[in-house]
Amino acid sequence: MKDSVIIVSGGMDSVTMLYEYKDSIALGISFNYGSKHNEKEIAYARMHCERLGIEHIEIPLAFMQQYFKSSLLIGGEEIPEGHYEDENMKSTVVPFRNGIMLAIAAGLAESRGLKHVMLANHGGDHAIYPDCRRGFIDAMSEAIKNGTYEGLTILAPYTDITKADIARKGKELSIDYTETWSCYKGGDVHCGKCGTCTERKEALLEAGIEDKTIYEG
Repeated sequence: MKDSVIIVSGGMDSVTMLYEYKDSIALGISFNYGSKHNEKEIAYARMHCERLGIEHIEIPLAFMQQYFKSSLLIGGEEIPEGHYEDENMKSTVVPFRNGIMLAIAAGLAESRGLKHVMLANHGGDHAIYPDCRRGFIDAMSEAIKNGTYEGLTILAPYTDITKADIARKGKELSIDYTETWSCYKGGDVHCGKCGTCTERKEALLEAGIEDKTIYEG
């Protein structure tokens, strides 16, 4: 039964969730909030939804780039390099991004008579992104349930697993991860040095997947 909306960025995690739960997904939503890699990511999100016969829409959130502060956004400071556990990676946080996106997705879901909003946050996000943690997801799900007539809920089945665990799922699903985008810098190819590129490399290696991503240098 297709009763869910998925927030699909076009990265490894949301694309894996899209394929794993394709039979229950009625709509894929991508948000263009002015990040340096939005254009790269959203193209893949649209492509995968079209491939699976799932409706896809892109929603502009230009106000976030205009008013919010984050190195992830166009016009912000340089994207830091290193691992997600490094202190400087906190500059990539876009304040309350998931809260804003989940609220909009919930409104869309209720408008269409759907029951769930799916989000592909995972355990590796928790260190620096407060709106990816279990406490936030549970609280936001309860708020959405109480704030909708039909009692919509958030489905976030990857919350307590690692990106390598997600990559293993993708391997079983025969997903070609070269058809996803991770790099925060949004260049012609992946930089290979930012936090998300580093995490991508580690996850593919741990999952036993040959990394065919093209990196700078």
